[in-house]
Amino acid sequence: MHNKSISELAAGLRAGEFSSVELVQHYLERISSLDPQLNSYISVCNETALEQAAHADQQIAAGDANPLTGLPIAQKDIFCTKGVKTSCGSHMLDKFISPYDATVVARMKQAGAITLGKANMDEFAMGSSNETSWYGPVKNPWDLEKVPGGSSGGSAAAVAARLCVAATGTDTGGSIRQPAAFCGITGMKPTYGRVSRYGMIAFASSLDQGGPMTRSAEDAAILLQAMAGVDPHDSTSVDEPVPNYSATLNDDLSGLKIGLPKEYFDSGLDDQVAKSIEEAIEEYKKLGAEVVDVSLPNTGLAVPTYYVVAPAECSSNLARFDGVRYGHRCEDPQDLEDLYKRSRSEGFGAEVKRRIMIGTYALSAGYYDAYYLKAQQIRHLISDDFKQAFEQVDVIMGPTTPTTAFGIGEKADDPVTMYLSDIYTIAVNLAGLPGMSIPVRPVDGRPVGLQIIGNYFAEARLLNVAHRLQQTTDWHQSAPGGFE
Repeated sequence: MHNKSISELAAGLRAGEFSSVELVQHYLERISSLDPQLNSYISVCNETALEQAAHADQQIAAGDANPLTGLPIAQKDIFCTKGVKTSCGSHMLDKFISPYDATVVARMKQAGAITLGKANMDEFAMGSSNETSWYGPVKNPWDLEKVPGGSSGGSAAAVAARLCVAATGTDTGGSIRQPAAFCGITGMKPTYGRVSRYGMIAFASSLDQGGPMTRSAEDAAILLQAMAGVDPHDSTSVDEPVPNYSATLNDDLSGLKIGLPKEYFDSGLDDQVAKSIEEAIEEYKKLGAEVVDVSLPNTGLAVPTYYVVAPAECSSNLARFDGVRYGHRCEDPQDLEDLYKRSRSEGFGAEVKRRIMIGTYALSAGYYDAYYLKAQQIRHLISDDFKQAFEQVDVIMGPTTPTTAFGIGEKADDPVTMYLSDIYTIAVNLAGLPGMSIPVRPVDGRPVGLQIIGNYFAEARLLNVAHRLQQTTDWHQSAPGGFE
């Protein structure tokens, strides 16, 4: 059952081939036996998942089923889930039981999806390898000595290892797309504002965006359908009509103009990864697409810009975790200052502390204009690059990451090198555009991701472009050894 797609499982449930309870039990058994190798889950909701499955079976029997009814998914542990620990991968929130559901979680429940558990992640979504989690690193199911990417590494590993049908993730600078590439799955970061951020614990508010992580573009379309839409609880969500993403998956690609930015194929790109990307581009040519060379001249400024903007916003968002209202509180504080210092020192990990310090410095008196304001100005230049490119092309393609997955611990002591693993993804967040990563030909058994970037609210087009490639190739169907 675990190798079936969302639509195949939904059809099986409606036909009575198996029940939702049986399906959920099957996945819970796989998690119990296989996840100790990966550490992809922080919490597993055994009892509530089976209760939800029994209710789903009643809905299916009554003919009142949605495409996701009775299907077990994982929620990234950044989404508040009522009655369940929502830790954000941090000691700071290790004992926090959310009193409400994030909008994404509520919409998944409304669509009939069942929450198997909460997926592991980099602490407060800060990381590119899933090594900063207080609950320990997640391992890549394709190679247990490699990282799965981050911060949505737990979600990516769980989907790749068939420990859930699909999962939710969040993307601040590539945190859906990069782990999707490393784990050989399909991951989409929608346009900023397309998916509600209400109840999604904030890292960098102008960059964060939730999205689907699945095995195929077809599955991603179904999941995004349930997630997307304006939310009165989130003032940054956009009141833009949500199309039927599944309806246009099979649209013809004849005449599609694909932009290839020269900046994405520089000396920093691994030669074998480049060959895999070029092979995928050739497949698109066979489907009738046309390739156009484009330039995104400010690409090189994306990483330094991001690492001013994101830490500045993180330092503001994480100020609420002070040991007073909720979250970790130190033992026997001597006074208020001691309470603040020790609660935050004990509750936050090294990477979170590093980014808070950088962000606080960038926002401090005398440095705001030199750093934060300048970074926002460069951000506009990066956005303008994309606007000019989309005057010539329909989509932009390139590698999701410069290399395949790197080793656990390989970059842990070199933050700058770690940050550069997101060099091709960060600009998309700075511009607020939709982007996705899909698997292409692997390199020496390690997955490679093709990144597809679209214009604002062009998610349907991206899913169509991804789906057509997945119809003619089988790269996305491969399962890691031991998890088939």
